Amino acid sequence: MDNLIKNCETYYGAIDIGSNAVRLLIKCVEEDEQGKAFFSKVLLLRVPLRLGFDVFAMGKIAEKKEKNMLRLMKVFRHLMKIYDVEDYRACATSAMRDAKNGKSIIKRIEKKTGIRIEIIDGQEEARMIYNNHIECMEDRNGNYMYVDVGGGSTEINLLSQGTLVCSRSYNIGTVRILNNAVKDTEWERLKTDMQELAASYPGTNIIGSGGNINKLYRLADKKDKKKQRITVETLHQLHEELKKLSIEERMEKYQLKPDRADVIVPAGDIFLTIADLIHATYIYVPVIGLADGIIDGLYASHLEETNRIFKDTTVEKKPETPSEEVQE
Repeated sequence: MDNLIKNCETYYGAIDIGSNAVRLLIKCVEEDEQGKAFFSKVLLLRVPLRLGFDVFAMGKIAEKKEKNMLRLMKVFRHLMKIYDVEDYRACATSAMRDAKNGKSIIKRIEKKTGIRIEIIDGQEEARMIYNNHIECMEDRNGNYMYVDVGGGSTEINLLSQGTLVCSRSYNIGTVRILNNAVKDTEWERLKTDMQELAASYPGTNIIGSGGNINKLYRLADKKDKKKQRITVETLHQLHEELKKLSIEERMEKYQLKPDRADVIVPAGDIFLTIADLIHATYIYVPVIGLADGIIDGLYASHLEETNRIFKDTTVEKKPETPSEEVQE
């Protein structure tokens, strides 16, 4: 492949400000002679700021975490400069949506770092996660439900024969559950929606997204590495083992970090609730997430703009009509 690559490397950046962690992803995109894109990850930095613990308990982000967020954005800005990132997008999700001081913090960060942060709603978050099909899942037929479980919300995208059928967002997340901040009505809405979708789209399996399902996949004894999937039954067994243990015991037995050991059980609760409601057999676990979706969206926009410019500059000139000879 190397000898086919043209000298057209472009770097894109994505900042995902979640309720549990904040991530910076930088990818290199190269195109071959046929214009096919190849994505390669060059940097992924994850910092567990845990904004949701403030927001879902107090309704706002505390001053200490605001200062840490500002410091982190300065670091991310410098890293993007080092990698000569051509374009980036910074998106904040559930915790920043709910924080009373979310918008004012974003204004201060932009003033001090130059980084523009967008607070995106649940539907936009779900659509951006779906953008990963550009890179990951475009060849899969059948019915699949993308499920992205975050700290503050869960996004689902239902695909049937490669077509996006619907996107939904629920204020049900791991950090919300730990803070007892999920409303019963939200669980009921999820349950009703999943039952309706299961009836309309039988045989649906799950494509899992987020750090917790990736960790659960790696911890599972039984897995299909070739197809990157585990059975729902296997996840039930692993989940029961984790539930029996304290946070400290999970850290010791499974070598989990503190910011993973507490949220991994509520994440399992959400995935298994959805899996059981739609009668899924498998959960596929490709390494995808919101940050990947952001970069796919940036690349698609770049491609569209390039094609538009090319089209504008190659408009055919009107052929000149030959001049008639003057009759004497």
